[in-house]
Amino acid sequence: MLIGRVIGDLVATQKHSSHEGMKILLVQPLNLDGSDRGDALIAFDSVDAGTGDQVLIATDGFAAMTSVGRPNSPIDMCVIGVIDRIDLFEGLEGSSQAPAAGAPQKSSKKSRRD
Repeated sequence: MLIGRVIGDLVATQKHSSHEGMKILLVQPLNLDGSDRGDALIAFDSVDAGTGDQVLIATDGFAAMTSVGRPNSPIDMCVIGVIDRIDLFEGLEGSSQAPAAGAPQKSSKKSRRD
C-alpha cells in the first residue's frame, strides 16, 4: 500500500466494460514527510475521495479489484481510504532522509493533518 494525495480526476470515454460507472483518480504518491514520491498514479476510487484528499492506495491487483466490488476486472490500484492524520514517532519512520523544505521539524511525537 501507498500513501498519496488526489491531484485530479481522469475521464475515459472508451474503457473496459467492467469499469463503466467507476470514478478514476490521479493520485500523487507521497513520502512520510509529505513530499512527492515518484510519478502520479491512476487508481479507481472506492471511498469517494476528492481532489486534495490524502489517501491510502492498494497496489495489489486482487485487493484493488475486490475493494471496488469488481473481482474479475483488470484493476491494479484502488483508493481504499481517506487519511485523516498521520502520527510519526521519532526514530521509527525507518528513514534517515532530511525533512523536505517547509516540512515540520521532528519532535518526540509529530502529528500532521493535510
